[in-house]
Amino acid sequence: MRGATHAKWAALATAVALAATACGGGGDSGGGGADGIVSSSWGDPQNPLEPANTNEVQGGKVLSMIFRGLKEYDPKTGEAKDMLAEKIETTDSTNFTVTVKDGWTFSNGEKVTAQSFVDAWNYGANLKNNQKNAYFFGYIDGYDKVHPDTGEPTADTLSGLKVTGPQTFTIKLSQKFSTFPDTLGYAAFAPLPKSFFDDHAGWLSKPVGNGPYMIDSYSKGSQMQLKRWDGYPGDDKAQNGGITLKVYTDNNTAYTDLTAGNLDLVDDIPASQLKNVSADLGDRYINTPAGIIQTLAIPFYDANWNKPGQEKLRQGLSMAIDRRQITDTIFQKTRTPAVDWTSPVLGEEGGFKDVCGDFCKYDPAEAKKLVAEGGGIPGGTMKISYNADTGSHKEWVDAVCNSINRALGNNNACVGNPVGTFADYRNQVTTQKLQGPFRAGWQMDYPLIQNFLQPLYFTNASSNDGKYTSKKFDDLVNQANAETDIKKAVGLFQQAEGVLRDDMGAIPLWYQNGSAGYSDRVENVALNPFSVPVYGQIKVK
Repeated sequence: MRGATHAKWAALATAVALAATACGGGGDSGGGGADGIVSSSWGDPQNPLEPANTNEVQGGKVLSMIFRGLKEYDPKTGEAKDMLAEKIETTDSTNFTVTVKDGWTFSNGEKVTAQSFVDAWNYGANLKNNQKNAYFFGYIDGYDKVHPDTGEPTADTLSGLKVTGPQTFTIKLSQKFSTFPDTLGYAAFAPLPKSFFDDHAGWLSKPVGNGPYMIDSYSKGSQMQLKRWDGYPGDDKAQNGGITLKVYTDNNTAYTDLTAGNLDLVDDIPASQLKNVSADLGDRYINTPAGIIQTLAIPFYDANWNKPGQEKLRQGLSMAIDRRQITDTIFQKTRTPAVDWTSPVLGEEGGFKDVCGDFCKYDPAEAKKLVAEGGGIPGGTMKISYNADTGSHKEWVDAVCNSINRALGNNNACVGNPVGTFADYRNQVTTQKLQGPFRAGWQMDYPLIQNFLQPLYFTNASSNDGKYTSKKFDDLVNQANAETDIKKAVGLFQQAEGVLRDDMGAIPLWYQNGSAGYSDRVENVALNPFSVPVYGQIKVK
């Protein structure tokens, strides 16, 4: 059975590729008080805002405002709490009975029922719909029929989902997953109204959800306006009249607009401004730990980077990076050198541990030796690709390359490879177009250590952008998911991390704090453990 003890080891873990921002300015935020509008920096999402097709931060910010699922993650602790779930019951960690709360509707007035969830999940899982988050439904029975590895689907719906009443449905998993209910706050599991299926194109042009906000308008490359939905039945009602998300292609411009009084909120302080931000904003600067890790992904889909013995090359490159110097100087200590592939916000009980060991410690002599033993850098020069529009990535990529070049005694061993926009970059990542290591970030989707490992490194997983594969890793993850004993589950996940370390399936860089700044026009501003602003709690003075 799922109980309080099982939720403990899941005490904070994650999701999806890190962020963008974008161009624009001007704060026409209107009046104050309960109906005041908050303006915030943002970046265009990679894809239309279908819950099962959004696996990056910018789209995720919107979904967090316009949808509510069976679970919701506490904005302070990250704990998975019941939202639309009246109860989720199981006796065997395989079969679950879900009761959906009565009285909830979508913003178009349509009632939220058990069918709203089952239809949405079937849509998200079906291969024909090409949803990036389909993998999250992979534990439900029948997934192999609706989303086969090869060929066409032989079923349209998941056999493991059954509607048993207006507000009840059952879930049958293909294997034990003791903390499966705690994953159900992730956006991919949101319910969908009938209008999504009846007029799909119309819905995509103006998504309808069941959260505290409604989308009022969206102009790509400019801004999205969301307004408070006064009919929202939840307890977490919006404390402002709406949010205007302004698109910026340079977070320095967003910061300038903030300090000039033309913008209320920036949730990505540029690295170049970190030395000034305390003086500029005082106590309106937020710097708080978050469930985010930055790594260098390896293109295992490229034969040049997937040869026997190259684990030594990857380990050597990791040891050539002076993480402490970079996090101190470039990021002004708003990052912490990584020692594993998860996040310190998990705590030891949740699975955080120094698994990487010496391979994450700066050692130029050993780095040079291992790189040579691993066959050297393919082609002689390694390009680190990154999106150039946001996140101050150029500064740290250049610093990483300088560190590698110094360690190897070769000024041409590593160079940065900027890619225009976040959307362009993500498209190159997901179509396996990048040559050489590339920037990867992971931000918690839901509070399980499993979420830091399985979506990123399990064979053919949804966010396994480098196409790393290891049967030993996969087997350990499956064993951990089935384990109901907290301590044993954590140990199995850490063993899986050990496999990842020995292969150096990705190079851990640092853990990221959430950083934000806000204007003196607003108050009650906070970031949740996923580093996303808690938009609904912001108040306009």
